[in-house]
Amino acid sequence: MARFDKNTTLTQVSATGLVPLFTHNDLELCLGVLRACYAAGVRVFEFTNRTENSYNNFVELVKIAETEMPEMILGIGTIYDAATAQKFIDVGTNFIVAPVMNPEVGKVCQAAGIPWMPGVMTVTEIYNARVAGAEFIKIFPGDVLGAGFVKALKGGPMPDAQIMVTGGVSPTEESLKLWFGAGTTAVGIGSQLVPKDVLAAKDWAKVTEIVGNALTIIKGLK
Repeated sequence: MARFDKNTTLTQVSATGLVPLFTHNDLELCLGVLRACYAAGVRVFEFTNRTENSYNNFVELVKIAETEMPEMILGIGTIYDAATAQKFIDVGTNFIVAPVMNPEVGKVCQAAGIPWMPGVMTVTEIYNARVAGAEFIKIFPGDVLGAGFVKALKGGPMPDAQIMVTGGVSPTEESLKLWFGAGTTAVGIGSQLVPKDVLAAKDWAKVTEIVGNALTIIKGLK
């Protein structure tokens, strides 16, 4: 069961503006990244379901976060179907992010009272996702659609859409200014927050520095 209600999660995503994305087979590395992000000020974190150990690692992270990082809202990403969504809901995910718009996943999330953030690429998909119950929309891939798409969407047919962009977002002032200037509510960033060499060295202080700098930039843009 989720520790945080839907409104708390959505409010925190909007307030912070940054949702780190990460996964790895090694639980120690996952925990190191999660702790480093929390130390930087992150309060919403997407653990992506992309490895053979994702489920078991997520279960452990949920347990550890509850005691060590009480304000961390931990969610699961890369969820395609309702059965998988329910599996993670049963072990305490606070939200579900998907690369596709599957209304059946939305139904499961609504029943559990947690946010569902489906991935979309067109205005029609965004409309259908919102009708299906998505309060937050994931624009993916951002580098393909471009900031102009978000600006046109917010300035025209859907000015009230809450958007999280992933793919093509960097933790730099130039990139963040581009996306937030277009009307993005939040951004999801993965490997650029945790570069391969930094991960290999387990340099958690560096991760905290990179993430903290991104949060500072975003705060100045909101």
